[in-house]
Amino acid sequence: MKISLIFGMIALLASVSFLQTTFAIETEQEPGPPQIPEPSPVPEPIRMPNPPPTPDPFPGESDLDKVKRLTEENDNLKQQNNNLQSQISSLKNEKSRLQTEISELNNSIQNLKEITLEQIRVILELVNQLKETIFEKISSLTIQL
Repeated sequence: MKISLIFGMIALLASVSFLQTTFAIETEQEPGPPQIPEPSPVPEPIRMPNPPPTPDPFPGESDLDKVKRLTEENDNLKQQNNNLQSQISSLKNEKSRLQTEISELNNSIQNLKEITLEQIRVILELVNQLKETIFEKISSLTIQL
């Protein structure tokens, strides 16, 4: 038993020293250059699906009919445009008239304010005069008594 114990100890020491030298050799080595990765294959581009052709909005209509219809629509749109233009100009005229009226009313308000302030001044002056005359009469009555 002693022999197997001694033999086991020697084997253990030998394996430990072997592992130490192995680790020492691995740590002393310089790292090699990194491997160049291989290029990945280029994926094929996703293609847009071909849309189905747009159906004719007016099937069975000849070119002459299309031209007539489009000419009528164009004339209607021109008429609507002219109507809108005339409405715009009439609204501009109305706006101008209303702005003039507003400025006249503002002037009238300002004049009325001035008149009201003047009337208030006159009333205050009359009240002061009345107060003075009342006090004079009261004071003259008290003096006579």
